[in-house]
Amino acid sequence: MTRVSLFSSPLLLGFEEVERLLDRAAKIPGDGYPPYNIERITSGSNGSAREALRITVAVAGFMAEDLEVTLEDRQLQIKGRQKEDEQKDYLHRGIAARQFARSFVLADGMEVGTVQLRNGLLTIEVHRIEPERLVRRIMIKDLN
Repeated sequence: MTRVSLFSSPLLLGFEEVERLLDRAAKIPGDGYPPYNIERITSGSNGSAREALRITVAVAGFMAEDLEVTLEDRQLQIKGRQKEDEQKDYLHRGIAARQFARSFVLADGMEVGTVQLRNGLLTIEVHRIEPERLVRRIMIKDLN
């Protein structure tokens, strides 16, 4: 059976990479832990307002050394791993020391900025670098 592509139109040329990114994003597990927010933030005045995104991940109980933020091939990955404290004798254990991995696929031109951990919230600023708009005239060879 042949798979129908969203980008199968003959007018859309060179979008294979976008299709691969969509496939990769669809394969990211969505288990819900840890919870996160994504908000749009603007800075600057109306004429030069820059838009960015802020990803906030709830990582209560994790220290900075328990967390790892990496960017590889446009995939932002946040991993957390807490160390087990073998010396404690729990009567009840309702707070598990668990690990997690949360991924986000970033578009071309998106750049990771500041990453901060404060009060159990990990915030990651992501902004778009605006490319310079170029109009280029392409010469036509007259073979007559």
